[in-house]
Amino acid sequence: MRKPDWVIDKEKARRAAASETVWLFGLHAVRDALLNLHRDKLRLVVTRNAADKLSAAIAESGMLPEISDARKFAAPLDPQSVHQGAALEVKPLDWGPLAELCIAREGQVPRVILLDRVTDPHNVGAILRSAEVFGALAVIAPRHHSAPETGALAKTASGALERQPYLRVRNLARAIEELRAMGYLVLGLDGEAGQTIEVALEGHRDRPVALVLGAEGPGLRQKTRESCDALVRIAFSGPFGSLNVSNAAAVALYSSLSR
Repeated sequence: MRKPDWVIDKEKARRAAASETVWLFGLHAVRDALLNLHRDKLRLVVTRNAADKLSAAIAESGMLPEISDARKFAAPLDPQSVHQGAALEVKPLDWGPLAELCIAREGQVPRVILLDRVTDPHNVGAILRSAEVFGALAVIAPRHHSAPETGALAKTASGALERQPYLRVRNLARAIEELRAMGYLVLGLDGEAGQTIEVALEGHRDRPVALVLGAEGPGLRQKTRESCDALVRIAFSGPFGSLNVSNAAAVALYSSLSR
């Protein structure tokens, strides 16, 4: 009996995802990926100079590097990539389900970042760095219309991609509903909102909080706005304030944690 088309399509998608690989580049990104026990590492291409700088990480990973000429670098990277003589082919990380990543544990004040169609890998990489610094449990984005795990994202994250969960979900609104069911207060960032983050969190500092940021320009989609418990803005000292989305994420996280 022939399988239904939807079953065949699902199996094809699963096989495609399993075979997908990413080329990470740059000394920091490659070093941290080499040291990540949860990262499936396939091929390492380095110049002799980079191999010397990464010698300890290479030895710990157990990989056999391919030594390449810097002028004819063997890894299939964009010619504009600043690879610093190091490139590593890997499989994307699997962080597991949202419910396990974002559960509140004893002694924690959980914070989560959600990104609504933020597609620039440099912005997402910078957000991952801030999320790691401020202890966010995860950065969550929709599977479509978001920045995938790429070498450019990993290089901007400067190693944070290996430690900071970056979870891409099928439906952002459903992820928000799941977080709300787990006790999260969901706050959407909107420059024209009537209240600041600090005001919205009065009396709620110890609650798990999810901060939702939209793409620069369009901001949050209407469905995303409607899924939030409240819309908030960052308090600015002057009459006008505008931040890049990665800077806004860092300030919002800090504001949600400071008392």
